[in-house]
Amino acid sequence: MMKNDKQLSLPVLTQTDIDLLAELSHACSVSGDEREVRKIVRREIQPIADSFEVDALGNAIAVRKAKTAEFTRVLISAHMDEIGFMLVNEEDPGIFRFKSVGGIDPRQMAGKAVWVGPDHVPGVIGACPIHLTTPEDRKKTIKESDLRIDIGAENKAVKPGMFAYYATKFSEMGSSVCGKALDNRFGVCILIRLFKECPDNVELIAAFTVQEEVGIRGASVVAWDRKPDLAIVIDSTPAMDLPRWDGEESFIYKSKLGEGPAIYTHDGRTLSDPRIINYLIDTAEAYGIPFQRRQPMPGGTDAGAIHLTQEGIPTVSMSVPGRYAHSAAAIARKSDWEAQIQLLYAALANLDKTLLAQPR
Repeated sequence: MMKNDKQLSLPVLTQTDIDLLAELSHACSVSGDEREVRKIVRREIQPIADSFEVDALGNAIAVRKAKTAEFTRVLISAHMDEIGFMLVNEEDPGIFRFKSVGGIDPRQMAGKAVWVGPDHVPGVIGACPIHLTTPEDRKKTIKESDLRIDIGAENKAVKPGMFAYYATKFSEMGSSVCGKALDNRFGVCILIRLFKECPDNVELIAAFTVQEEVGIRGASVVAWDRKPDLAIVIDSTPAMDLPRWDGEESFIYKSKLGEGPAIYTHDGRTLSDPRIINYLIDTAEAYGIPFQRRQPMPGGTDAGAIHLTQEGIPTVSMSVPGRYAHSAAAIARKSDWEAQIQLLYAALANLDKTLLAQPR
């Protein structure tokens, strides 16, 4: 149970955090090719880790051992991959058919700038301009097969099988940040910060996982190998707080910007452990940290794989809400980001084994 140490000094968001998130956002790591983000993780984590390894699937796993005799083994997972595209055929010099990797709405693709391949060759997702379409054409829903990635000219270095990525520049917008792949570079950035300031009473297993966007694959491998006492998955969840055309309030997802991190009760893949849910809520209330409950809706996180591993692992997810998920750019509040760091830190610092000794 929570010790309720109100003298605990909670971490605050710094410019270093923002700069790191910008670097992570600009990194290109579509599912199955997470090398650019993993390189940043290795640079930030390996020098202070008691152990660091990259497994056969590409997960980066770091451990910081506890400094107390009694401790809890906590797995915290954050996926490194992002949605994107794969080139599948060069139809004309520099013009490629492609397939999406992860869930992307084709209506949001047309006209977006992209980077292609490991050299980040600039390109654009092209569609027929309005001048060349008929009124009947404009009534049709655009399909992925109608679009092409155009790099402007033949480039022998760009070949089918390469990945393409949204080319969105990260920016600060007052109290918010905007960038590509904030799902889930928020989680990666937060986990790096927690690892560097890990409380003494936990053995922290930091899992930077792969292939979440195509079936939460990497997390299942890590959880099976490490067998933690409990797991917390940190991610970004869609915020549905936009005005509706009919003036009615939307209840889909329900997460809102500015109201703190969203604690999952359940989603399409997981029923979160109620002991951990209540512990996080109790911790947030004790320290005056804002939070919200993510409404039970479809979708899922790494928790969907982790909680079913071995004999079952007590698991919960917590996310920074963001608008425009799985598009070229998302917007999120710095205050929600900071609150998630604080809540996770306070929860770890007060954690002991009596939490899991309670009946589920």
